[in-house]
Amino acid sequence: MQLFLLLCLVLLSPQEASLHRHHPRETKKRVKDLHVGATVAPNSRRDFTFDLYRALASAAPSQNIFFSPVSISVSLAMLSLGAGSSTKRQILEGLGLDLQKSSEEQLHRGFQQLLQELSQPRDGFQLSLGNALFTDLVVDVQDTFVSAMKTLYLADSFPTNFGDSAGALKQINDYVAKQTKGKIVDLLKNLDSNAVVVMVNYIFFKAKWETSFNHKGTQEQDFYVTPETVVRVPMMSREDQYHYLLDRNLSCRVVGVPYQGNATALFILPSEGKMQQVENGLSEKTLRKWLKMFKKRQLELYLPKFSVEGSYQLEKVLPKLGISNVFTSHADLSGISNHTNIQVSEVGSEAPMHL
Repeated sequence: MQLFLLLCLVLLSPQEASLHRHHPRETKKRVKDLHVGATVAPNSRRDFTFDLYRALASAAPSQNIFFSPVSISVSLAMLSLGAGSSTKRQILEGLGLDLQKSSEEQLHRGFQQLLQELSQPRDGFQLSLGNALFTDLVVDVQDTFVSAMKTLYLADSFPTNFGDSAGALKQINDYVAKQTKGKIVDLLKNLDSNAVVVMVNYIFFKAKWETSFNHKGTQEQDFYVTPETVVRVPMMSREDQYHYLLDRNLSCRVVGVPYQGNATALFILPSEGKMQQVENGLSEKTLRKWLKMFKKRQLELYLPKFSVEGSYQLEKVLPKLGISNVFTSHADLSGISNHTNIQVSEVGSEAPMHL
């Protein structure tokens, strides 16, 4: 059984506040989540999902990379609703919106449609996602912002006493734990009393393979982390027909393993020494090409059982994609509140997975 829990957290506070939490844990195998993806905008000039992936991989070359493109892009799009001037422009352009060709309204309506579609009941697997807005009792949050959050992003809204840090912390953590069915608890370890707004996006995905691996066929085998480093892992195996392709341009093989229901996991195996070449070539265009090229082929597939987590302080990474103003004293978030000197102090992403 597979379990994917993905969450993005945005904290807004006066510019003197600084929040820190959760450093990524170093592991040995890099994993990219391809179960849920989103085209942020038509006519986009950049590919936000894979640009962010490459930025994260570059910042932590020896660590796992695991995140939800939907969670992060939705959180930034929500933030743009309350941003103005260059702050808004940087967020929208960072997400890939070509302001000369596409309208901001298309972006938000596109996410609204995506959220509505993904929230529909499904046969074969569990998928739930949502957004929430926690706002300080003493801060005058703009009604237009709250209304847009509810209408476009289906967001729950909760008044929160951030002056009571312990109480606010419990309120947010209890909400996240409930929405992720108890799989993410104590998301926040501490909360600065200067915080005035917290935005949360979560995704919960749980599914079984369409054809299960036989437990009796799972055996301890060698797994090569590097050509020099070998570890013993429980290795699942099964011979079956899978979607398969060999991409000679990127020097990799791709296998599609279906879940029960309308979902498929893509596993990408680079040729030896070609990991960076594959990473540099990943794009939405590449994925679409793969989906068209897939052919059914009889394979003996071996997959290690593993758990992986990704935890990021994205305020350190997003400036590499041109989104920097919002983290400084120059941030214009007047569409959220007329409270002076508000800026984003942290954008956190938390994503555990068990396979």
